[in-house]
Amino acid sequence: MPIQTTANIWHNGKLIPWEKAQVHVMSHVLHYGSSVFEGLRCYKQPEGAAIFRLSDHMQRLLDSARIYRMDLGYTLEQLNAAVIELIEANGVAPCYVRPISFRGYGEVGVNPKGCPVETYIVNYPWGKYVPGDAGADVCISSWNRPAPNTMPSMAKAGGNYLNSQLIRMEADLNGYSEGIALDVNGYLSEGSGENLFVVRGSTIYTTPLANSVLSGITRDSVLTLARHLGITVIEQPLPREILYIADEVFFTGTAAEVTPIRSIDRILVKDGNTGPITHQLAEEFFGIVNGSRPDRYNWLTPVNVQAAEPVGA
Repeated sequence: MPIQTTANIWHNGKLIPWEKAQVHVMSHVLHYGSSVFEGLRCYKQPEGAAIFRLSDHMQRLLDSARIYRMDLGYTLEQLNAAVIELIEANGVAPCYVRPISFRGYGEVGVNPKGCPVETYIVNYPWGKYVPGDAGADVCISSWNRPAPNTMPSMAKAGGNYLNSQLIRMEADLNGYSEGIALDVNGYLSEGSGENLFVVRGSTIYTTPLANSVLSGITRDSVLTLARHLGITVIEQPLPREILYIADEVFFTGTAAEVTPIRSIDRILVKDGNTGPITHQLAEEFFGIVNGSRPDRYNWLTPVNVQAAEPVGA
């Protein structure tokens, strides 16, 4: 989906015009992928709009930066306030929010010493991420996720997503909506930008963090909702073939939200329809974010914007 511009971007503590947010070609990030970033959504509510799990996302940004020894120079509270300031200044909701911190223009070479850390926050309208209104048709990728001792998967770092690009491009070229990667040992990992869930009977299974998966915030939300609904959840390594005999399979993510998977490698998941557990969890999730169900977990941060209707795909 093409980017729809907004008026302002937050940069190092100040709002600047969209067109002024530029990076020098010799910035460290362009040569070595030295960035950490986040993605979060602001949803339409009956009385306006609200950001979903703002503090959790911004804490993960700080955690990612810590792993890569980047000092952002901002507290969690300051980053939270910056996101709210930007959304309210632009008056755009519902929207997607993209905070990014990276090593900028300073020195050349792999060692980032001497390169300043820049932080930007952008928001813009964005609709459905994974194609397929009746569920996504996906494949197992020929590309594996990096081993745990090569790239830290718990850091949401720009360089990690070179691997994701290969997974997504391969899937697209072969006629699929998305790809699922295996880890270095051949167990299921995740999609190019989504966590993976499998339902067998009345039990939900998902891959643990040790299988080179991102510690997804929507993943955590779905785990919380499932346990609240009394659904058994097991986190364990999963073999590829469980996907072919699953009753339900679905993705989660800030962009993907809760997306049912219709088929894997052209094998239908059960009868190809969205299963009851996926449907129940999606209803709970969307009910909370859209304000039709109570925010029992205090996941929402209100913003002073009169939201338009949600953006379509």
